[in-house]
Amino acid sequence: MNFSSCLCIHPVKSFAYPTFEYIHKMHMKKIVLIASINLLLYFQLSAQQPDKIYMPGIHTVKLFMAGNQNAYPIIRLNTISNLQLHFDDLSTSVKNYNYTYVLCDADWTPANLSPFDFLQGFTQGRFTQYRNSSVAKTRYIHYQALLPERSCMPKLSGNYLLKVYLNGDTSKLAFTRRILIVNDVIAVGAKVTQPFNTQLFRTHQKVQFTVDKTKLNIVNPQQQLKVVVMQNFRWDNAITGVQPTFMRGNLYEYSNDLSFVFPGGRPYRWVDLKSFRFQSERVDSVNLKTEPFDVWIQPDFQRTSVRYVSYYDLNGTYEISATDVNNPWWQGDYANVHFTFVPKNINEFTNKKVYMIGELATGNCDNAACELVYNEERKVFEQTLLLKQGYYYYSFVTKTPGTKGNIIETADTEGNFSETENTYTILVYYRSLIDRVDQLVSAVTLDSRNLTQQ
Repeated sequence: MNFSSCLCIHPVKSFAYPTFEYIHKMHMKKIVLIASINLLLYFQLSAQQPDKIYMPGIHTVKLFMAGNQNAYPIIRLNTISNLQLHFDDLSTSVKNYNYTYVLCDADWTPANLSPFDFLQGFTQGRFTQYRNSSVAKTRYIHYQALLPERSCMPKLSGNYLLKVYLNGDTSKLAFTRRILIVNDVIAVGAKVTQPFNTQLFRTHQKVQFTVDKTKLNIVNPQQQLKVVVMQNFRWDNAITGVQPTFMRGNLYEYSNDLSFVFPGGRPYRWVDLKSFRFQSERVDSVNLKTEPFDVWIQPDFQRTSVRYVSYYDLNGTYEISATDVNNPWWQGDYANVHFTFVPKNINEFTNKKVYMIGELATGNCDNAACELVYNEERKVFEQTLLLKQGYYYYSFVTKTPGTKGNIIETADTEGNFSETENTYTILVYYRSLIDRVDQLVSAVTLDSRNLTQQ
């Protein structure tokens, strides 16, 4: 049988092995893709708000200079300085929390930089110190850390946003906190005075200062130099965007009579919650049968017509401390603390909202102030906060919705007095002609009473 008629011959295709150049090119594309995804996740994380708690189980977030709970987290670049971070997770299981830093401009807008440009080492760290609560009736896991760690260290000065998230997943953000890292390049001389304006002389305080720009290369001050002045480390009423009043050689003077004028306010209210079993003088009643406990604070009355009395306060901060346990960080208990603000004339608060401000509001509320709820039956404003054992300072303020800037006012609730002791912080930012981010080149803190700069 002749098979030649059915024999089919197909051309053989030669197999070409990939060249080294092709493999290298594909490998580089893969690296670029992975880096792009990581940067995308990073900038998604960057879009979050400062000083905010996102997970409802997180409480008592405290970030401060090591050894001083009342010291704002400001550290000097390239110095041996540590911050202590503490927070509680009101759950019974240990979780894997990570953190990272985001470098921001003077207005807290994330800088257009890769994290590799401003972080030394890894771009994220992990919390390894934690402890289950003991003694306390309310169960929680306490986490703590000394920051920054050598494995994840900021290497530029400026505004940093500390971001803590769950399981290395940046979309599971737990909370954020601000950190200031300053490189002391310039000198700033400052003082606190009373305004020359006769209407503000007895109620407000004014900050005047001079910036020595000798070590800076400033061509356009309006674009290259920014100053921020805060009262009691409050960002909600910080004054920005002010240009120098006079430029005399290397000295820029900020002395305009209408600039950097703050309401004096009144010493902060206080409540001692170091013990829930032994009631302090401002505690009205306690229910120890509930979990968490319930604590009712004596009513806070409107103080605008009350005679001014000066006393020591911590300018709105709080301290975690307890008299009946050895270590309040993981042995301190929690309570639902009920506050009541009693206006003298409710008609004065028509179309106004009442808030609590102070460090206790940071994290317990959506913003830096906790809105109180009006009780129509009792004609009072009320708010309940879950607080840990400690000593707390707070004030009441008002906002009028629809007004320009929605400004926070103390005039309706506390009154304003020029003799009130307040802390002022001057931040100076500089951007050279080749920089892509604002550098923090000076941070000066002074007291309105003793005028000492820190």
